[in-house]
Amino acid sequence: MTKVISLMGAHEIRIRLGGVSRQRAYQITSRADFPAPVADLAQGKVWLTDDVEVWMKAHRRDEGDAEQP
Repeated sequence: MTKVISLMGAHEIRIRLGGVSRQRAYQITSRADFPAPVADLAQGKVWLTDDVEVWMKAHRRDEGDAEQP
């Protein structure tokens, strides 16, 4: 039985984060608490999709959460 591994590059992460800029995606993926990439290819780093999804669930704001002044 073959195990399927789902990966995300910076472009997929940008889309998953709601279309953030390349600069913002770089800032996010460079954070100390962001999952480590599983590989650094010529076209860039790649992450396990499951790791990114877990991180997003823990760190993204719900649309109903407004910052209090």
